Amino acid sequence: MAPVKVSEALPKRRRLRARADFQKVYAEGQRYDGRLLAAFLRRNELAEQRLGVTASTKAIGKSVDRNRAKRLLRELFRHSTADLNGLQQTYDWVLNAKRPLLVSDEEHRFREFRKIIAQVTQAERRSEDWGSSPTVREGSGSKR
Repeated sequence: MAPVKVSEALPKRRRLRARADFQKVYAEGQRYDGRLLAAFLRRNELAEQRLGVTASTKAIGKSVDRNRAKRLLRELFRHSTADLNGLQQTYDWVLNAKRPLLVSDEEHRFREFRKIIAQVTQAERRSEDWGSSPTVREGSGSKR
């Protein structure tokens, strides 16, 4: 009997699909720019990270290239689970493809995405340092 193929696709519960979800991330989220992609993040109250991807005609071009760009971004997100689990919060991510993504190698794509995750980690630490969450402020004992 042949082995059963397990899908590596991102489960539907981890995808952003509604236009309203994308707009909420753009309006209320934080932007992180790279040479290959732009990432928009908005904190969610769920147990896991969610992803939405875009590849516009203006930025990428023909539908073949747009579809490939979206596949590359989903793969990037799916294979970065370990890095994403290192974040303190869970987020809704919207990744926008830029033209250079299509000609970049895999190592370069992952390096840039890890850099964005590191920037998010730094932002989390900064907001923690300033006592943005009430539990941190109460238990810290430091006077600011």
